[in-house]
Amino acid sequence: MLNPDYPPPLDDMDVKILTLLQRDCTMPVADIGKAVGLSTTPCWRRIQKLEQAGVISRRVAVLDPAKVNVGVTVFVAIKTDQHNLNWLERFHAAVVDLPEVVEFYRMSGDVDYLLRVVVPDIGAYDAFYKKLISRIEVSKVSSAFAMEQIKATTELPLSFVRGRKAEKAAQK
Repeated sequence: MLNPDYPPPLDDMDVKILTLLQRDCTMPVADIGKAVGLSTTPCWRRIQKLEQAGVISRRVAVLDPAKVNVGVTVFVAIKTDQHNLNWLERFHAAVVDLPEVVEFYRMSGDVDYLLRVVVPDIGAYDAFYKKLISRIEVSKVSSAFAMEQIKATTELPLSFVRGRKAEKAAQK
């Protein structure tokens, strides 16, 4: 049964705070409070509540890939003919601890898994590829190198946070 309190209900003030934190999590609480119309203590309490509820899962620094020598992004599509729990667990274990893999998805459709891999160059990708296939058997691996990054953000859209009913009510 679904927990009616999860995710916790978020009001407009929470959304404003989350918007600011997504843009800069180092922003002082006093500045966040001023920007959203709260004093420091109530703003801090709201942030703490959002963290405790898991809405804010962590605070991180976003690095420039080129400046840390991982400027090449490769999307790796993987197909397997083994669809059993044992292989799935072994595959997850083989991929999860590879630092070059920054995103890892199980997919629907023609591709079973999609990885986003960051490396300095094609040679480093080749070394990654060899390491991957030495750890686990796969049916097919297809790699696509990103030529240009058009958009990249860590900000999630918050317009959906309260669902369609709340949006329609707000529009009236």
